[in-house]
Amino acid sequence: MNSYKAEIIVVGGGFTGVAAAAAAAREGRDVWLIEKSGFLGGAATNCLVNPFMNYMFKDPKSGEAKPVNSGIFKEILGDLEAMGGLHKNRKTFNEEYLKIVLDRLCKRYGVKVLLHTMVTDVYKEGDKITGIEVYSTGQKMSFFADCFIDCSGDGNLASLAGCDFILGRETDNLCQPMTLCLRIANIKADKETVSKLRPKMNELFNKLQAEGKIKNPRENILFFEHMSEGVIHFNTTRIIKKNPISPFDLSQAEAEAREQGLELLNFLKENIPGFEDATLIMTAAEIGVRESRKIIGEYILRAEDILSCKQFDDSIARGAYEIDIHNPGGTGTVIKRIPEDKYYTIPYRSLVAKNLANLLVAGRCISSTHEAQSAYRVIPIVCCIGEGAGTAAAVYIKNKNERMKDVDIKEVQSILDRNGALY
Repeated sequence: MNSYKAEIIVVGGGFTGVAAAAAAAREGRDVWLIEKSGFLGGAATNCLVNPFMNYMFKDPKSGEAKPVNSGIFKEILGDLEAMGGLHKNRKTFNEEYLKIVLDRLCKRYGVKVLLHTMVTDVYKEGDKITGIEVYSTGQKMSFFADCFIDCSGDGNLASLAGCDFILGRETDNLCQPMTLCLRIANIKADKETVSKLRPKMNELFNKLQAEGKIKNPRENILFFEHMSEGVIHFNTTRIIKKNPISPFDLSQAEAEAREQGLELLNFLKENIPGFEDATLIMTAAEIGVRESRKIIGEYILRAEDILSCKQFDDSIARGAYEIDIHNPGGTGTVIKRIPEDKYYTIPYRSLVAKNLANLLVAGRCISSTHEAQSAYRVIPIVCCIGEGAGTAAAVYIKNKNERMKDVDIKEVQSILDRNGALY
């Protein structure tokens, strides 16, 4: 079996993992980034999660809209814009351009990227991970490193290493619903007309639901602009009471969601003016998972921290997106907004796995409650969490720390300052 060595290994090549790997490599560290797909981007490219959710806040002094999420996320936005892959609304993006942007970003900072590769096992000595076994194209390989960052979204590396975690909400372990995003084209109505049709669309959708003619339990039709004319992006399918870390449930969820997508297309074609000739051009390659494992870390982030816009001393990222809980058991969505002129922060302690010395976990699976996770899980925030994690890992290596929790957070924050990252 071939083996490879690095200082830092990052598992998962979504926004979180790319930012973590780039931030660590930017500090001169030797970094491997390992991704299961044939491209980087994670939920944005695999699951068509689009557009970016809110990453701005209203400055209380000037009243101007200012970014909450910056650093590497801002760099990605700039690269997308330069390539023509960012909409004028600065939220909608072209995921095909994004794949190239992320390739180039990793190359710019010297990150070594391995695609089409799954982690299958973990090597440990005491409470330290020494290496991982991976599988790709019919062969097994070993990768060894001094520290590891799990950016897999589902906490896969952490789970294999024996990290404690909770699944879904605390009362019954149900997770937020999974959604398969899809694109419908050949729509004759312009976007203003489609927007005006939204109330009628939802009213009829609910009526047919009540009559048992629509099986999708979601309470409304959620859609967004696309980069192309005559195309609309739908985030409407809702798969409930399935376990996203069960391969059996996940397989059933994919098939069920495709049926819901076809049901939606037929509903629009038969009932909504301008959709008569609509056609389904794509569903995501992979169903979108909002929530699964959340590690038990040194600090459990809670809803009250989000809603009170708590400013932690060991913060490594900011967020301005609200609590947004899609009902794990059926219809309905709970929204709890934060003031438009405030933001909350993400503490470094929530990335530190409690029972493993040299593992950080970044992204939607950090240590938190079900409610809190529904807020910070969006792309701009997890990208910044990744940058914080990668920076902390670089400091861990530089200072030869014994445990991740011993990292000098002030040094991490000074590096984030230097690179324009907000925390």
